[in-house]
Amino acid sequence: MSQNYRGSGSFATFLIIGPVCFFLGILFASFPYDFPLLWSPDPITPLHISQIETHLRFMHAAPPLISRLLHIIITVGFLGFFTKLYRASESNILFDGGSLLLYLIAAGVYITNVVTPMNALAEQLEGERGGVEKFVHSGPLTGEVELTREESLRVLSASHTILAFVLVGVLVLQAGQWYAEKREREDYAAWVARGEPVEVMDDDEEGEKEREKEEREQEREEREQGEREEGKKDI
Repeated sequence: MSQNYRGSGSFATFLIIGPVCFFLGILFASFPYDFPLLWSPDPITPLHISQIETHLRFMHAAPPLISRLLHIIITVGFLGFFTKLYRASESNILFDGGSLLLYLIAAGVYITNVVTPMNALAEQLEGERGGVEKFVHSGPLTGEVELTREESLRVLSASHTILAFVLVGVLVLQAGQWYAEKREREDYAAWVARGEPVEVMDDDEEGEKEREKEEREQEREEREQGEREEGKKDI
């Protein structure tokens, strides 16, 4: 393993796990509002819909400092990924690369399925009172799709559920990296106990080894090609 390897015990891992757990906490705080919309067999009452809309309106009217802090924490997560993937090893590419992909999916879901609908819903609630309001979304293929208040809230709640599963996937991959490192340390201890030589190289030495291997392969191919050409001349 490279001496510059950034594994599960590095500070960059904390920069990843911290924001992910923070976002899961936010989603858990919204679970009492999402559960009746998605998981409860009981019908949704107009009172409950009004309570959810009041909650969303309150969140949308929060001071700008709140959203800025949220975006800073999102950026901290990306900083952790980029730090671990700088001069990445195979383990970083496998576990941290997969985690970064899930994190990007979560960011995309947050922007398209949470921020945009919440802004539109907040504008609708400010401009309409009473009756059965419609949430109009302009679709790229079908024109306008009309959603009732309950349907628009269900879409937002479903997005929260998708975010939760994706973020849990990030934690699973980071835990998998920790387990892989644990097994590697156990194998290393077993090799040392048996007296077998174990070589630890830094990144420069690994690169030098790879270059030497490529040079040997190239020399072997040139030598074989020369032998084939000499054989053709003899024929």
